Amino acid sequence: MSEAELKLVTDAKNCTMYTIQFLSDDDSEFEKFYAKFRNELEYNEDFERLLNILGRIADFGALERFFRPEGKMNDRVCALPVLKSKLRLYCLRLSDKILILGNGGVKKTRTYDEDDTLKGYVITLQNFDRLMRAGVKDGTISVTENIIETDKTFDL
Repeated sequence: MSEAELKLVTDAKNCTMYTIQFLSDDDSEFEKFYAKFRNELEYNEDFERLLNILGRIADFGALERFFRPEGKMNDRVCALPVLKSKLRLYCLRLSDKILILGNGGVKKTRTYDEDDTLKGYVITLQNFDRLMRAGVKDGTISVTENIIETDKTFDL
């Protein structure tokens, strides 16, 4: 198990975006994704499209139409983009106003379950989602319309 915290990425008008920061790592999960693909020419078009979608989410909110459902029926894991792309960025969509960005990678298989790396990113978000729900229930996490408040460290 690794300890992690919630880290603010941006507090835009229509959507507050967070990411997961493992305490043992220098970069957050979203920063790792960004660093992995920002200079990758083969995936440049897909990467730019993802960044563009994140900008639209900041402007208009984390509306369901921006995401493809992933994970299981009982979690809030989703992926960007909805459009055909070789890249996937996995997220937790808590509401139209709150989004937690995870990590992602190149989709080379039909489902994320068939790729150990992508499956690991999804499992991390599923575990984080489960811990978030438990924290809200026990009062250690407060979720308002567009803000998550907690001093909690999560064991993932």
